[in-house]
Amino acid sequence: MKILVIQHKMIGDVLTSSLLFEILQTHFPSAQLDYLINSNTLAVVENNPFINKYWLYSKELEMSSQLGKAFRESIIAEKYDVVIDVYSKLGSAILTKKTAAKTRIGYRKWYTKHKYSHTFVPKTISKKDEGLAIENRVMLLEPLIGQIEDIPKPKIYLLPEEIDAASKILTNHGIDLKKPLFMIGILGSGEKKSYPLPYMANLLDFVVAETQGQLIFNYIPSQQAEADRLYEMCSEMTQKHIVKEVYGKDLRQFLALTKHCTALIGNEGGAVNMAKALSSPTFSIFAPWILKEAWNSYEAGGENASVHLKDFYPELYTQHPKKLKKKADNLYRQFAPDFILPELRKFLARWHV
Repeated sequence: MKILVIQHKMIGDVLTSSLLFEILQTHFPSAQLDYLINSNTLAVVENNPFINKYWLYSKELEMSSQLGKAFRESIIAEKYDVVIDVYSKLGSAILTKKTAAKTRIGYRKWYTKHKYSHTFVPKTISKKDEGLAIENRVMLLEPLIGQIEDIPKPKIYLLPEEIDAASKILTNHGIDLKKPLFMIGILGSGEKKSYPLPYMANLLDFVVAETQGQLIFNYIPSQQAEADRLYEMCSEMTQKHIVKEVYGKDLRQFLALTKHCTALIGNEGGAVNMAKALSSPTFSIFAPWILKEAWNSYEAGGENASVHLKDFYPELYTQHPKKLKKKADNLYRQFAPDFILPELRKFLARWHV
């Protein structure tokens, strides 16, 4: 049996969907299990022992109709028996149909439902600790396996040499791995998913005052200006605890650095999902317009915690949070640090720091 899973776009989505491969391999140990993803997301699923082959969709393929067509034809030529289209947008639905796989699974939408042999309506209420994002993905396996109760966590597979190299980077910059060390997710994937920097500075001042911990920032070179601004907004004492020179030069290095951290604290998004997949504790701040129930996974045991404006102002949420995206700036202003600090204090105390 040959099975293809399709998951385009964001790193967090690609990582989350990768858990399907562990389930599939358990039930179909001799099957070929392939993954179609964007090339810039490969790092989070690299070395995954349950994935046989990666189809990497790149910018070059997106920009060239000729190269894109050849890429799609190569996938079709594989003659897959099953295609699971987790992405379920028009382009991936068309490709799914063209594979001529007998079993074609996706989410139900009026404009693509005829492309699949099985469709599902995503759940809107979560009854599991895994959260809606995971529940709705696992649901897509039901035509093959039936209902699944034992759901594995998404996992990231680092090599020992990657972990060792990260340890050397940290110690070479004067970081004491025996003391609390926090990776700070200073920005979300966009301005409307980023907690205001002045508020974030207040949170970092609190973390340092409570723990005397060491802080490293998660950002990319194009975000250097924002990282510098946040640093300047912090108190002088906090600045002494921030090791500005250390940040992940690439995604794998970020993952290895995070593996050594006491916890990751910051904006909800891909970095939080990656930390969870490394079994690192997380404290995440949701953007006011994101559905918390989809991504607040694995919080029942206390290892992870999150805060959302809805926790404090439920009366604002009479409709789906995405309807509030245009009001993100105003909603963020209402989400002052005073709301978050009590929960952050509990989280820090839980980890004995």
